[in-house]
Amino acid sequence: MKRKGIISILLCFVVLLLSPDITVKAKQAPYTYVYDYWIDARESPDAYEAVFYVTGDDLGVGDFKDPMGMYAKDDHIYICDTGNNRIVVVKRDGDQFTAVDVISEFTGDSEVLTFNSPQDIFVADNGDYYICDTNNQRVVHLNSEKQLVKLLTKPVDETVDQNSDFLPTKAVADVAGRVYVLAKNYNKGFVQYHSDGSFVGFIGASEAKFNLVDYLWKMIATKEQKARMVQFVPTEYSNVALDKDGFIYCTTMTFDRWELLTTAKPIRKLNAQGTDILVKNGWEPPVGDLDWQDAAGYNGPSRFIDITVLDNDIYLALDMTRSRIFAYDEQGNLLYAFGGVGNRLGYMLGPVAIDHLGYDLVVLDQRTQAFTVFTLTEYGKLINSALDEYKKGNYDKSAEYWQQVLRLNGNYDLAYTGIGRSLFRQKRYKEAMEYFEFSKERKHYSKAFQLYRKEWIEENIGWIVAIFLALIVVPNLVEFIKRIKREVDRA
Repeated sequence: MKRKGIISILLCFVVLLLSPDITVKAKQAPYTYVYDYWIDARESPDAYEAVFYVTGDDLGVGDFKDPMGMYAKDDHIYICDTGNNRIVVVKRDGDQFTAVDVISEFTGDSEVLTFNSPQDIFVADNGDYYICDTNNQRVVHLNSEKQLVKLLTKPVDETVDQNSDFLPTKAVADVAGRVYVLAKNYNKGFVQYHSDGSFVGFIGASEAKFNLVDYLWKMIATKEQKARMVQFVPTEYSNVALDKDGFIYCTTMTFDRWELLTTAKPIRKLNAQGTDILVKNGWEPPVGDLDWQDAAGYNGPSRFIDITVLDNDIYLALDMTRSRIFAYDEQGNLLYAFGGVGNRLGYMLGPVAIDHLGYDLVVLDQRTQAFTVFTLTEYGKLINSALDEYKKGNYDKSAEYWQQVLRLNGNYDLAYTGIGRSLFRQKRYKEAMEYFEFSKERKHYSKAFQLYRKEWIEENIGWIVAIFLALIVVPNLVEFIKRIKREVDRA
């Protein structure tokens, strides 16, 4: 028997050694998830589902080559086919995607001009195009007829190093025609131009990062030593987008992982003065993944490479680290995260751009040289409806939608908070406290408790006063009666 057992064990080892298909894989995160109060990833129903995967060959224009940028507007998708030096315009009609234009050249003052590695495109409401013609060191402004309006080139200004290359990678334009350009190696924020093309200055410069030891050393270093040291310059942005109100949303990937939950600001919302006004009322700031377990060759925190903002103020950031999309409401609460690295529909290998058509999402993948379209599921629509009704002041309706969300996902803490907020707005403080307790919302619970206590006191003030007076008057009255009785007895 012992001999047979030893032979069986040896056979098992031989089978394992000769089986090339047996692999060990790290545990995969769920496709869609949220984080709970304890910062544990909780699996969630899908809020979005991938429904279309489109290549250049599918469109009849040949394969894309290293596409780097994209813009979506109305029913059109504009692809910066960087390696092919062209812009491919795609029209969506329901389930059909058709290439309706390919822009590879335009007429200048007296000659036909071409693009050299265009990396981004923005289309204004009037149909004008702003194209980052990166290796030609310019932003090309064309009108809706694709005629040249102007070229935005390196600013001639004392604040700009004239010996450096001007390599625009991202650009947007507001309703007044002001253009904001993100350029490589420009660490003062976005380059801003007037509508006439004149240079305004820089906006949104990040805080300068420096090391204290290096700073102290600079104080005593010689001029030659200082010249060899790296200058303290602000960090760069990775992308930019405009919301419906003209605010600038931007992302940055330059930070240390230990700064994420404190000083780092991977997502920012800039006003006209370049000040970050992003609301961060969630349990944690909008930084993407909160669990940075290293597995399958992917490590470190989320690094956002692009962002888009829906008309209901939900913003979605694209993470290049693990190919995921993170959605946040206007208060900074994580609504859901989804995606992952892979070749299947809905997964990505090298995402570089995200935009939206209505509530549908379009994600461009540089490595697969294709774009994927995601549409809302019923679960995602319920979350949007709950948020929309709350903003309109329809608190009863909002709570009804959150109740439906809970029926699909009983672990969704934000739904409990949403119902609590709706009840709070209706001055139903005691009921609101119960829902805030479910979702561990201490701040909202304290506020509801404070108002409930005030309300209870106002409703019961008569009894409170009566009991208070009774506690004071009755003992004195009893003592008075006893004293009278003692005096009568002595008499």
